[in-house]
Amino acid sequence: MLPETIKNFVARLFNGARRGPERLPVEKHGIDRRNVSRHAIKVCEVLRQHGHEAYIVGGAVRDLIVGLQPKDFDVATNATPEQIKPLFRRARIIGRRFRLVHVVFGPEIIETSTFRTASANGGEHTDEHGRILRDNEFGTHEDDAARRDFTLNALYYDPLSEEVIDFHRGVSDLQKRIVRMIGDPETRYREDPVRMLRAVRFASKLSGTIEPATLEPIRRLASLIEHVPASRLSDETLKLLTCGHAMDCLRKLRDVGLHQDLMPLLDVVFNVPEGEEFVDLALARTDARVRAGKPISPSFLFAALLWKLVHQRWQSLAGAGGHPTQSLQEASDSVLDEQSRKMAIQRRYVADIRDIWFMQARFERVNAKAIWRMIEQPRFRAAVDFLQLRAEAREVDSVMAQWWMDLANADPDDRGPMIEARQTSQRDRAPALRKRRRRSPRRSPAAADTPA
Repeated sequence: MLPETIKNFVARLFNGARRGPERLPVEKHGIDRRNVSRHAIKVCEVLRQHGHEAYIVGGAVRDLIVGLQPKDFDVATNATPEQIKPLFRRARIIGRRFRLVHVVFGPEIIETSTFRTASANGGEHTDEHGRILRDNEFGTHEDDAARRDFTLNALYYDPLSEEVIDFHRGVSDLQKRIVRMIGDPETRYREDPVRMLRAVRFASKLSGTIEPATLEPIRRLASLIEHVPASRLSDETLKLLTCGHAMDCLRKLRDVGLHQDLMPLLDVVFNVPEGEEFVDLALARTDARVRAGKPISPSFLFAALLWKLVHQRWQSLAGAGGHPTQSLQEASDSVLDEQSRKMAIQRRYVADIRDIWFMQARFERVNAKAIWRMIEQPRFRAAVDFLQLRAEAREVDSVMAQWWMDLANADPDDRGPMIEARQTSQRDRAPALRKRRRRSPRRSPAAADTPA
């Protein structure tokens, strides 16, 4: 604790005395209360009515200030989980590392946490690398702000007064699009290595920069990512890929060396012929869906990231005489076995990825019965979208890919005639092709007069 105390003293010496929080009115932060979840406001109102402090906090406040629509809303309060739970009809206490309360309003969950402070016995709650294993020491509002990772996340919105409470000048950093760590960056990264990934994501999402002192330790500490539980890495990977600036995130990860323990395949994929172009096309489509507020399929994302590796092995096996479908299955299994553990891909996604890939071999040559069976597959539409992506990358015939897309979009009553017309067209072409193949080469007259 003594070294940390000295660091804090030096930081205060150079940064000046703490001036206390700023309370910014609507004119300075620009949040429109109509864009705030009414359920989050309700949680704050109920807690206030029972004598507690309560604020909307973190990413929601950040996104509202820059004009983005938050995905979810969190509340911070000085009430303990045991005090929060009885105040709401549907609420449950969750978590071991961080104990908090989920207040449920239909499909929306308002995550409500108690103000926290640094543990008085920090060594008992961290591993040998400095990563926090348990953080349930409750504290004051100011303590909680100091425990937040970046200044732009240490913002508290009071929906009753419509003020933003800012302890670390986060609104100023946010307006300048600067990602700045609160406290000593190396210590904070050791406490939670995922913060390095979050720094990259926020810089990409805001089209901003990482402050030099916050950026400097990342390359040195990148290996700490391997000590983070796979489930957390999986969640953070999806956040990176669905933040609306996925390709920029991946390039920044490579620049600072964070991809080695998170996505080691990136170097491999980008070195495969046309690999980077294919991933760029896939993520550009994903970014467009994110910005339009449309749902995203994690299975489709992982399938696109790994596809060029699969395709390269598939072509190699098929070229060596393997059956196309069997070759694709072998290529898929080998790539997934190598990459799924490193990328922490959940099992339910792996099954969907296989379905998307396996259907690619069946699109070009398939009879009417097989087409009907394919339509009934749960991942049929995702596989057709993937075929369209391959056509855009000039990997398959665009006319064939468009026929499948038209079929996927067609009404059920119209699919029968479409399939029959396709089968008729193929039957009409088949005899002509066979005749051309069986026609023997014409011999010259001179050759005809030559005795055998």
